[in-house]
Amino acid sequence: MSRLETLIADYMKNCESIKKLDRKTLKAYRIDLAQFHAFMLEYPDFEDKTAINEYISSLHDQYKPRTTKRKIAALKAFFHHLVYEEIITLNPFDKINVKFREPQILPRTIPETTIADFISTMYKQKSLANTTYQYNAILRDITIIELLFSTGVRISELCALRLQQVDLVSYKIIIYGKGSKERLIQIGNDDVKKVVAEYYAAFQTDIFSTGWFFINRLHQRYSEQSVRAMIVKYLKLAMIDMHITPHMFRHSFATLLLEADVDIRYIQKMLGHSSIKTTEIYTSVSMAKQNNILTTKHPRNFMNLNKN
Repeated sequence: MSRLETLIADYMKNCESIKKLDRKTLKAYRIDLAQFHAFMLEYPDFEDKTAINEYISSLHDQYKPRTTKRKIAALKAFFHHLVYEEIITLNPFDKINVKFREPQILPRTIPETTIADFISTMYKQKSLANTTYQYNAILRDITIIELLFSTGVRISELCALRLQQVDLVSYKIIIYGKGSKERLIQIGNDDVKKVVAEYYAAFQTDIFSTGWFFINRLHQRYSEQSVRAMIVKYLKLAMIDMHITPHMFRHSFATLLLEADVDIRYIQKMLGHSSIKTTEIYTSVSMAKQNNILTTKHPRNFMNLNKN
């Protein structure tokens, strides 16, 4: 095993046991650092600034800016760790300019009327259920979608919910987000509170025996993939011709609150964003809607003026 390979392995152990990074981040770091190691096999010194610059150039050639930015961030974190642990004395990134312009990709949202149609279809299906099993399955589906939209949680956070994170007295949910950051989300809508309480009553036995709040038909944790498949099912039933992902409910939550003049810092806190810059992407979505309103709805567009 090469020195670089050993250092990467030790760093990954640190990320897992000390930093407590989540599973997805650890997987991405392993992939990104393994790629760096493979590239550096042709170079005698992995700290060499020229070699690292060539590696960064190769990333730009192969990947989109967002992916490249992530891979560089993983590498910078690795070198920062090496300096911190006094394994190397100088960080080569201190003399490397890695700034580049990343094209802004606006988050995809769901129109408010579409969300209403989608959720209404779910409630209608619940009223048409023929068996208790069918009724409870639809009840679980409704609870998941209502919470996605009313709280703005990530789908991974929702599916990972455990019984002790949900307070059915005050209707608050403790969310453990990225990097094990903790935040508290309030359920504010009475209909959502009611469906959460009904779901809990119906699945209480399974919830207590497994510890997970959302349970599938095999009495196991309800998966993110199951939520995606469930959304597709109700889109067909609602005859909505639109591709909708779980994360789009989070985007819609943030955008609609911003359009309702909610302070962006409150939205930042509810979403669990570390930086306000991450939340500010939704202002661009809001401005896009504003532009659409002003170019299509403003009375001035319909005035037939005599300019003579």
